[in-house]
Amino acid sequence: MKAMYKITFGLTALLMVGFIGDGAQAAQQKGVNATISEESLGLRKTDIYSEDGTVADETKYSTAQATTSTKIKRAFQDAPPMIPHDTVGMLPIKVNDNRCVSCHMPDVAGSMGATPIPASHFTDFRPKHKVEGGEFKKVIDNYKNEVAIKEEKKLQGARFNCSQCHAPQSEGELVVENTFEPVFTTKDGAEKSSWAGKKLTEALNTLGDESFVTQDDIANKNSPAGSLEGAKH
Repeated sequence: MKAMYKITFGLTALLMVGFIGDGAQAAQQKGVNATISEESLGLRKTDIYSEDGTVADETKYSTAQATTSTKIKRAFQDAPPMIPHDTVGMLPIKVNDNRCVSCHMPDVAGSMGATPIPASHFTDFRPKHKVEGGEFKKVIDNYKNEVAIKEEKKLQGARFNCSQCHAPQSEGELVVENTFEPVFTTKDGAEKSSWAGKKLTEALNTLGDESFVTQDDIANKNSPAGSLEGAKH
């Protein structure tokens, strides 16, 4: 029995060695894929365990002076236009120091070659509610589709801080190509805002056919329990 066991074990070992040898030989014949380096895994192309060789792309804002720069086309319809000129000495914008308005106000923008501030920036959308006798009272009734929109000639405070939406554009090369293609709803959408006139009040009809406010809601607006119809929404 011992002799038979030794013979069986020896044959098994020889078969395993032969199988492994054939597999290794086949792998060598096919070739082994090259090891992927960690530097090639990201956009930085540097060792991910060290920041010594990592250098960010240089941020290069335009140094062209205002009135001499080339306008940047809007990214999409009514997107806040980017600032194409140098902003040194113009930021931060303060209550008593907003140099943007000296060129971009509609009455002078044309002669300065600047983009005029659109009508939306001169429109007051904020209702002036009141407190009478210690009680807060709204000057409009939202249930009756009342709105507070007033076009004025002065730049609204909510739009005064231009840099909250408009920013300079770096001229550095993109690491990843941008393939986004805008579709403008107006023929001059890449150059001009379309948010004016009726556009300012579109979709404000909360009592229309697609309304979520019903007549029962209005009738029971002061009820602690509301209305059953309104509970469906």
